[in-house]
Amino acid sequence: MNRREFTALAALPIAPLPAAAAENNGPVTRTILVSSIAREKLKAALLPRGSYKPCPTANDRAEWEALPATVRADGIKTAEKHLKAVWPPLPVTYLLEFVRNGTRTRFEGPSATRRRMLAELVTGECIEGKGRFLDDIATGIWAICEESYWGSPAHLTAQKGGVNLPNPEDEIVELFSAETAGLLAFTDYLLGPQLDKISTMLRRRLYLEVNRRTLTPALDRNWGWMGLTSKNPVNNWDPWICSNWLSAALLLEPDAVRREAAVWKIMTCLDRFFSSYFDDGGCDEGPSYWGRAGASLFDCLSQLHAATRGAVDVFKDPLVRNIGAYIYRAHIAGDYYVNFADAPGIVHPPGELVYRFGQAVGDPMLSAFGSFCESRATSAQEASLLRRLPGILNSARMSAAPKEAPLARDVWFPGMQVIAGRSKQGSSDGLYFAAQGGHNAESHNHNDVGNFIVYAGALPYLIDLGPETYTAKTFSSKRYEIWVMQSAYHNLPTINGVMQSAGRQFQATKVSREVTDATAKFSLNIEEAYPKEAGLKSWRRVLELDRAKNELGLQDNWQLSAAGKIEWTFMTACKVTIPVAGEILLERAEFGSPKVRLRYDAKVVTAAVEQIPITDARLKASWGTSVSRILLKMPDAAAKGELKVRVVQG
Repeated sequence: MNRREFTALAALPIAPLPAAAAENNGPVTRTILVSSIAREKLKAALLPRGSYKPCPTANDRAEWEALPATVRADGIKTAEKHLKAVWPPLPVTYLLEFVRNGTRTRFEGPSATRRRMLAELVTGECIEGKGRFLDDIATGIWAICEESYWGSPAHLTAQKGGVNLPNPEDEIVELFSAETAGLLAFTDYLLGPQLDKISTMLRRRLYLEVNRRTLTPALDRNWGWMGLTSKNPVNNWDPWICSNWLSAALLLEPDAVRREAAVWKIMTCLDRFFSSYFDDGGCDEGPSYWGRAGASLFDCLSQLHAATRGAVDVFKDPLVRNIGAYIYRAHIAGDYYVNFADAPGIVHPPGELVYRFGQAVGDPMLSAFGSFCESRATSAQEASLLRRLPGILNSARMSAAPKEAPLARDVWFPGMQVIAGRSKQGSSDGLYFAAQGGHNAESHNHNDVGNFIVYAGALPYLIDLGPETYTAKTFSSKRYEIWVMQSAYHNLPTINGVMQSAGRQFQATKVSREVTDATAKFSLNIEEAYPKEAGLKSWRRVLELDRAKNELGLQDNWQLSAAGKIEWTFMTACKVTIPVAGEILLERAEFGSPKVRLRYDAKVVTAAVEQIPITDARLKASWGTSVSRILLKMPDAAAKGELKVRVVQG
């Protein structure tokens, strides 16, 4: 596909959106999977456990031997690091740290390291096939089976007794316990005969633990993440857990009746995930969680397709296609993405999976974008063999595939009320902006209705900070005590000292979008996002990108119940100076990076800058060691007024 063909494709709509989606009437109940095949036909189509071959085993040497030499060498070298290694300990005090002070990383770190070590050892053994790594693999299997708890301490809230040490009489099915089940299931599938030669007890123990921790409780109980007992939307937990539960059921479950029942229940759960989405496929959890929302959905759909010899095939459904396309539509440039909700500014989508997603749904832009993402991938790989193995086995094809980022000129997700626009199609030159309406009860919500971001020349100037490292507080009743979740640290006004509130009723209204070749305009009212204490009757916000001038205009019109005080926040990771009253200069350190200026009426507002040191590792990864909070202050705001700000490149 040449550049001209690619650009032409990028101008096409990804799939038609019905009127309901355009009007933001909400998601609808969907039965995409269970309507695609009768249950009796599923029973007939489902391959027996011994016939299901998702990838070559270690004994199927041809494909492993045919890997590129560099891929083989890297895989073996990585595994060799773990020969005779000490497996990280997981003392009970690591769990108690969460109970005592809310720290979850102390336990999650070594737990994840154990699983990554096992995945790398298994991969190395499959590539080399000489048995060198088998003893260490056996050690890893046994160590993981001996763990009293496979999940995150933060998820122990699902226990009947609440947050405490894990209760062995109340196994819970959550993200990382399911991930562990999937990892062990693939380990058994890939290396079963080799493990039996060490000891037949290895695989017996492995199945015993996966069955009691995942297969049985997932089949017998209806967990909240499944969405089967409530009409409330579900999030990434649903497909993420289902993808690993499905791997374990297909590869390990010896009972054909239970195996088929698990597959059908998984399909039912995934339909609840579909029902949580608007027709546009937008992920309200943000682009980083797409890697475990839309991408995990694809993990499920691809396994269902393979395990039923193509009888379960919903890849032609427009919603499936749109869920895939979301990830390139949320792309700004390089490794930057529109990061509303709990998403960092810098994201690394799973490139090889994105490529296969595009191939499956017939979207060449998605496939080319997957190749682009893969070319920018970091060296770190996840422990999931469900994803690691295709990345290795498809490495030769990926290296030869076309690599393109669509850099769509205009993007609109009517369901989430998110707009993005740039100066010109297919280029990161000029300005890029994104803005959102929506409400303050979205999955991984920040209080940010009406927030917007601005990039210039592929670099961030006005930013959404994203989340800090997760702690017990992150998903508790104290979530909005965290500063990065508050509207006062988004590009929004604070009115009479009052910020936006959390809840479904705190929302945008009268949302509209107008796009031409010359401009992209987004308008909304945000007064309902604030509690009554703000004294706000109405607030109309309009953002308009002038493509030719590389200029974004912001116009806020308000009506208060009485005269009061207003402060506008603008967050940036740039160097900030105020060369003259009425102009704020934003500069980045990168060579050749453009300058961006905020221009305002100095007779109406005064400007101040607060420097905020960054100590959190997750924020540092995107924004460095400090950010600045620009404040435009109006201490004596009239009850009715207007403010205009222009964001200008150059």
